[in-house]
Amino acid sequence: MKEFRYITGLFLFRSSDNGVLGTLNSSAQKLQDSTNTTHMSKASLSVGLGLYAVPFTQQVENLSHDSLIRRAASVVTDSSSTFLSQTTLALIDSLADYAKAVHTRIALQRQYLATLGKLSPAEDDSLWKLINNQRAEVTDRLSQCKHYETTWTFAMDISKMAVEAAYVSGAEQASITIRTNIQLAQSQIDEAKKGSAEADRKLAETKADEIQRMAEYHAFLQNNDHEMHEAYLRED
Repeated sequence: MKEFRYITGLFLFRSSDNGVLGTLNSSAQKLQDSTNTTHMSKASLSVGLGLYAVPFTQQVENLSHDSLIRRAASVVTDSSSTFLSQTTLALIDSLADYAKAVHTRIALQRQYLATLGKLSPAEDDSLWKLINNQRAEVTDRLSQCKHYETTWTFAMDISKMAVEAAYVSGAEQASITIRTNIQLAQSQIDEAKKGSAEADRKLAETKADEIQRMAEYHAFLQNNDHEMHEAYLRED
């Protein structure tokens, strides 16, 4: 009976031992799988990061602070050149539009002077409305010119500072390029301003001519009124 209990106990112990060993083996297998999975994840992550990090690291290692500053200065000069070119184009167009509006006003005023005293009251009023509308157009165009000239002047100042920044940082080519762009922009604006200045000069001449013609016309009307009055008195 004792022997049976001993055998039974031994069997149970071994069964239990197998269960414990099985559990331990199962846990060990899971731990190994988890370790392998973690290792694979780390390996995948390392490969994934390597695709992006390694080239970037190599690139940064090959660049000194001076090189990065020169590149940044080149970016500044490029942006300044773009800003300057856009504002230059806007100012040139606005000056051209202003000159065109002034010439249209001159043409209308000369037409009025040429037909002075020859139009009906309705035609005279219609022409004066056109002249007044064109005066308003000239004023608007002039205001637009002033707006763009302010922006262009600011762009010129920024570009000049960019020239200095590029020169100090050692980006000599960028400094030369933007300096050339500044000179070109200045020459283009100077040429565009000649057209608007010529239009202003002709407008001033037209105004002076208008004053003289209107004075002569009023004198003519007064003389006619005086002659008509004398003729009326003679008839009396």
